[in-house]
Amino acid sequence: MRLPRIAVDAMGGDEGVRVMVEGAALARRRHDRFKFLLVGDEVRIKAALETHPGMTEASEVLHCEDVVGGDEKPSRALRRAKTTSMGLAVNAVKQGDAGAAVSAGNTGALMAMSKLALRTMPGIDRPALAALLPTLTDDDVIMLDLGANRECDARNLLQFAVMGAAYSRIVTGRESPRVRLLNIGTEETKGTEDIQEAAARLKAATGLAMTFDGFVEADKINRGNCDVIVTDGFSGNIALKAIEGAARFVTDLLKNAFSSSFRSKVGFLVSRPATELLKHHLDPNNHNGAVFLGLNGVVVKSHGSANAKGVANAVEVAARLLEDDITNRIAQDIGALSASGLTAP
Repeated sequence: MRLPRIAVDAMGGDEGVRVMVEGAALARRRHDRFKFLLVGDEVRIKAALETHPGMTEASEVLHCEDVVGGDEKPSRALRRAKTTSMGLAVNAVKQGDAGAAVSAGNTGALMAMSKLALRTMPGIDRPALAALLPTLTDDDVIMLDLGANRECDARNLLQFAVMGAAYSRIVTGRESPRVRLLNIGTEETKGTEDIQEAAARLKAATGLAMTFDGFVEADKINRGNCDVIVTDGFSGNIALKAIEGAARFVTDLLKNAFSSSFRSKVGFLVSRPATELLKHHLDPNNHNGAVFLGLNGVVVKSHGSANAKGVANAVEVAARLLEDDITNRIAQDIGALSASGLTAP
């Protein structure tokens, strides 16, 4: 398969052009078949490309000086979709000039632009933001929604489960990923009416490429006992931020502890291999690249503070989803779900 090129919003994120181009270059060093459409200030992008051998030949630059602000309201960003680097990157996917778009810019604006330009797939009411989170096992867990939809009904959660399972089959290789709903307890009586209704529909579903394993509490998200965790965007975003905060807390706590005395510094040298492994596991750059599932096209959101390694991972997520045809996989699974009659309001 010839991999379509990937449109990169080179102006998005905390550091913009330098990190975005460096990340794309790192991804291409790992996978020399990658091609790019870099959207942003042409002078700055070409200057950055000169420091990365082979990137100039693998890239086309689409000049654009307008940037979506980090705190800009999605409604205002939408009105400037045709003039901003983010909007032009997403539009390249719509026009077929790129297979996927990657941006580290404003999440709300990126979702609004992507939804307007690419539209939701037939059978999908709302797209969801999904990301890979580390676990104690060798496989990551997919969690969605992480902020695209504040309120979700049972029908939305059911569709999220199908989309998450399709993504998980690509990542884990499992034919029937284990799916759970995030809840305040594992008992069947716990949770809102929508969560209980979604659970009942998932239990009744047949012919879907997933295994519904009931509920999971927030403290078990990273245990590795399931492959997909489904929730509404409000709860999902809070859970994600709590996990990220806990990871930073543990890292800073260890840093302070190992620098508190001479004996502690010696202890650090002895335990350095273990602490480096922990640091690697907790580094969000190693799991960077959230995906908007349910759209007629692939859009990947990189963390705004991601470094070059993080951006490279986001680019690789986009490429993998293109190669494994995530959109078609979801379409087939949603078709099976619709045929079951379980998506009725």
